[in-house]
Amino acid sequence: MTAPSTVRALSSITRPHIMAIATLACLTFGHVFCGGYAWLAAGLCALDWFLVNLLNRVVDFGEDRVNAVAGTEQAWRHRKLIARGGLAVLALSLVIQGLLLPALLPWRLAYHGLGLAYNWPLLPGKRRIKQLYLIKNAASTTGFILTCFAYPIVSSAQHGPPLLPDVTPLSVALMAAFFFLFELSYEIIYDLRDREGDAASGLPTFPVVHGVAGAMRIIDSLLLASLAIVWLGWAAGWIPWRAAVMGVAPLLQLVLYKGMLRSGGVTSAHCTGLTWLGAALLAAYHGWELAGLPGAG
Repeated sequence: MTAPSTVRALSSITRPHIMAIATLACLTFGHVFCGGYAWLAAGLCALDWFLVNLLNRVVDFGEDRVNAVAGTEQAWRHRKLIARGGLAVLALSLVIQGLLLPALLPWRLAYHGLGLAYNWPLLPGKRRIKQLYLIKNAASTTGFILTCFAYPIVSSAQHGPPLLPDVTPLSVALMAAFFFLFELSYEIIYDLRDREGDAASGLPTFPVVHGVAGAMRIIDSLLLASLAIVWLGWAAGWIPWRAAVMGVAPLLQLVLYKGMLRSGGVTSAHCTGLTWLGAALLAAYHGWELAGLPGAG
């Protein structure tokens, strides 16, 4: 295997773009809600998404092979080592984190319990969450809510007041609803990419069940609803401006994903690029805040 193909395989197996956007979202919402940077929580967020994505590659061999996902054969050949190594790293990290940040332990256990049930046939009838219509996407999105909202807020609460004076539980709930719907649209765009492999494996995703046109209508509705929540919440005084400005993201995604479909369909490169763009927007947000530019704070 050549060096470029090895890099592509490792990138596909570990999904650094998912780790990046989840970690930056954890830092961002911790800053927005709590006024600081939850570095330990963000590091655990990155590790947890790395482990879940790694273990996902072990069990998704069938659909990944149909979808020609890079690194599929390599992950399958080393599946036992990946599974054992990943679970060992998880166990060690839980012990260390339990000593440093014990309040976060139930939230991490909830996240990994969800991840294991998503990837492995632990449900009645030896089914995975990934095989369940709608619940599949909602479970993945819930993972982001746990790691990007609960992790930084719980981390902050261990050392002092969890929320800034202009942030209320309603503020957090509205932003969680915004992020849930926005992230759910991401999940369905990814499912557009995987439509052939998911159909061949009998996975009832939105594009498989409703077709591309039906999935697009659902994506559009999710993006517009997320936009409405964040801007109406700001107009009502429930969401501070520094959070409401994130409403730019759904508008941008609406334009970009439609352009992808017009260009011939959603590809792996499109999905990866869209995720890296989201991570770049979050990084730019922090740059704007740190520079004290108009609207910051």
